[in-house]
Amino acid sequence: MANTINSASKYERELIESYVENSYAAPFITTNVQFLDGKTFHFTALTTSGYKNHSLNGGWNRGDVVEIDKSYTLSQDRDIEFLVDKRQVDESNQTASIENVSMVFEQNNATPEKDAYFFSKVATEATNATLKTSTAVASYTSANIYTKLVEFIGKVRRYRNKGLIVYLAPQLMDLLALSTELNHNMEVTSIVDDGKAIQTRITRVDGVPVIEVIDDDRFYSSFDFTSGYKPATGAYKINMLACTPLTTKMVPKIESIYFFAPGSHTVGDGYLYQNRAHYDTFVFPNGKDGKIDSIYVDLDTTAVAEE
Repeated sequence: MANTINSASKYERELIESYVENSYAAPFITTNVQFLDGKTFHFTALTTSGYKNHSLNGGWNRGDVVEIDKSYTLSQDRDIEFLVDKRQVDESNQTASIENVSMVFEQNNATPEKDAYFFSKVATEATNATLKTSTAVASYTSANIYTKLVEFIGKVRRYRNKGLIVYLAPQLMDLLALSTELNHNMEVTSIVDDGKAIQTRITRVDGVPVIEVIDDDRFYSSFDFTSGYKPATGAYKINMLACTPLTTKMVPKIESIYFFAPGSHTVGDGYLYQNRAHYDTFVFPNGKDGKIDSIYVDLDTTAVAEE
């Protein structure tokens, strides 16, 4: 196995940048997690009781300190491999090289799927916490979109200055661009700094970044991940989704990419590429009462029909 190359190590910077610059979920990625076992980490919430009236007769009021420990287990474990025959590499003038295979897969498959999982997981958490509304997309117009968006942001108003981001379906962003209530233009810009994020329309409403999910095939409440990803039967298109990196995290555990040169494996006369991603997305409770209150979703009312 002398010719085996660990491509995750060799091309680490390029692959990470490839993911970030095409991802809506980039601001939520965190690696600052200590795993206590193979795929589980723990989050501890601490709450305290408040003041009580002081007595002039002396003594102190005893309060309560409550510590709640909750474990979070990663469930999304994905992999794929490709065998590129030596003739394909030679006859394609090296187009099917390890760099190209990695880049195409990350841009066209891995990153979109991770975004789809991120949006659907946050939408599911919001639905489970009854932080959801359902609105027929046809009921949105250029005359009411701004008002409805302000009302939507109001659902999570306490997080407006704590990194809150609102993602918007492209149809609604079109209406917002035509709104007579909005007094400034939307710009095409990046989600994160240094140009390492997906390029899309973005504006601010009540100080909150509003980002168009132009790749709306990633913007559903649930997906079928049997082979790649596609909207699940019964899923709903997301109209708006609000969350903040303060409490919503995408946690990667394993990002393995391997490349085996011909002769260093036994599955064929060619180059073997393997890619594995083990990750998940979590929404954490607040530090006040241990409840989830930092996310909100508005779903269309028409479910995806069975194919």
